[in-house]
Amino acid sequence: MTTQSPAIRCRELTKVFGPAAAVRQALAMAGDGAERAAVQERTGATLAVQDVSFAVEPGELFVVMGLSGSGKSTLVRLLNRLIEPSSGSIEVGDRELGGLDDAELRDLRNHHMSMVFQHFALLPHRTVLQNAAYALQIRGVGDADRRERAQWALDQVGLGDRGDALPGRLSGGMKQRVGLARALAADTDVLLMDEPFSALDPLIRRDMQALLIRLQEQLDKTIVFITHDLNEAMRLGDRILLLKDGRQVQLGTGPEILAHPADDYVADFVSDVDRSRVLTAEDVLREARLVLRVDERPDDALRRMGTLETTDAYVVDQEQRILGVVHDEWLAHAARNGHDTVGRDGLRHDFATTEPDRPLIDLMDRLGRHAVPMAVIDHHERLLGVVPRAAVLASLSAAPTRS
Repeated sequence: MTTQSPAIRCRELTKVFGPAAAVRQALAMAGDGAERAAVQERTGATLAVQDVSFAVEPGELFVVMGLSGSGKSTLVRLLNRLIEPSSGSIEVGDRELGGLDDAELRDLRNHHMSMVFQHFALLPHRTVLQNAAYALQIRGVGDADRRERAQWALDQVGLGDRGDALPGRLSGGMKQRVGLARALAADTDVLLMDEPFSALDPLIRRDMQALLIRLQEQLDKTIVFITHDLNEAMRLGDRILLLKDGRQVQLGTGPEILAHPADDYVADFVSDVDRSRVLTAEDVLREARLVLRVDERPDDALRRMGTLETTDAYVVDQEQRILGVVHDEWLAHAARNGHDTVGRDGLRHDFATTEPDRPLIDLMDRLGRHAVPMAVIDHHERLLGVVPRAAVLASLSAAPTRS
């Protein structure tokens, strides 16, 4: 069995800004472990990114997160060689970027890697449809094909009826949707998104985040998303790379970083995160204490309930799909009356279910309302486990532990 190669791989990536002699001196200092402030003081050069290594898997929404000056915007521009690295290597698919000539680099940017900017970068005298089709025009795609592709992209972002409008007639959120549509129309393997939502109002920003999540579920692109907002990073990212002063501080999933921050800086950073919006049902999933089979003998089922001192249990079929909930009084009645199986006659349907990826905040008003814990089910409606209310409360109040 073969393992798919990363979509992007960076090895020991470093970028220094300054005169050539200062850059050489700064690289030597950085190689010896010197930090940004010491390098700046000694050489006058700016150590923007220092010894960063990571891999982005195909179809992953990979977030690079840090405060202003952390190096995140420099890093995303290194990924398509808008900025040349001072040292280290970048691979996109099977191509090492440092070995590409100008024509190959243009091909990479035109066909394999699109970029969505913070400030929209729309052409003001072109219509929305023309802006969405611009990358295809540069690529030399015919008029009919690029109009069709651009219209499809506008439909995806909810602007299908605004193709004839000029950007000046659009709100900030709509402008950013056009920028996203342009990247989608280009149909590249990789999207680089440099703080695309940071200029938007909070409510519009959340709408754009939800749109991106929906599009990613449908299109399964490889996305590198830059942000300074930790809640945004936690909501969007399959994994998050945290930067500080050009160095990578931690790489992991949102729940991993919340539970096990790498150092005091990360711990302080995540202390104000709304955990209910980051943690999902899967993060607090527990095995159900008792699950009964529909073809199980009532007296056997009643005995097992007594051992666990519980009065209610889920009943499932042979495929582990939930049929309902049974109470011990019904089982006692069935056993007295000679029923061969638990069956379906006495099952109740007062229970709640959720998908594994549902944020805890969406579950809170339904937890603890039934005799059995909320069931977590897959897309075939098979029982994966349960979400006890106590487990949710414990996860939301848990103190992080240092890695």
